Amino acid sequence: MLLVDDDAMVRTGLSMILGSTGDITVVGEAGDGDEAVAKVTAHAPDVVLMDIRMRRMDGLAATAAVTALARPPKVLVLTTFDLDQYVFDALGAGASGFLLKECSPQEIIDAVRVVGAGEAMLSPRATKKLIGHFVSARSNPRRNRALHGLSTLTEREREIVTAVAQGKPNSEIAAELHLSEATVKTHITRIFAKINAANRVQMTIFAYEAGLVVP
Repeated sequence: MLLVDDDAMVRTGLSMILGSTGDITVVGEAGDGDEAVAKVTAHAPDVVLMDIRMRRMDGLAATAAVTALARPPKVLVLTTFDLDQYVFDALGAGASGFLLKECSPQEIIDAVRVVGAGEAMLSPRATKKLIGHFVSARSNPRRNRALHGLSTLTEREREIVTAVAQGKPNSEIAAELHLSEATVKTHITRIFAKINAANRVQMTIFAYEAGLVVP
């Protein structure tokens, strides 16, 4: 994985935390977005832990740049929650989730493992609060697009979108809706195509914007 933060001490601390696990390898560090894009291209990490507030290219622009690559890494955004109003846009640009800078070392490790395994970091309650906060302030055109996407979904698909937005894993969704996990995965893939979402985080944003989930 790649660590991106303009504070060298923060990078050192994160490297020590993640390097102690045995199953997570830090392949590089970057101090700003420009350097992050270059090192993603050079090292092809599976996961990037991305700060938002940096000099030169910020984390938002860097997230958009690396997730647009042919073989994009998963991006975990670092935020101070109350101050970083760019986080919603980072999630919309393809980031797989975010971490609060005051979270515990174990939460950081768990988040990297979850995202590295291809899942979105949706479980922390703060994620829903953050997404809900920013969705409530989005423009009418975005809501109108979400409502149009909602009109293309079946009732079953709406149930699955709601469950995903609530942070439920496929196994729990399958049990609640009396479906197999394979069927849930098939539904989710179809929903991605219908609402133009790249991952479960973007599906969650869609759920808030369409009013399926209330902040």
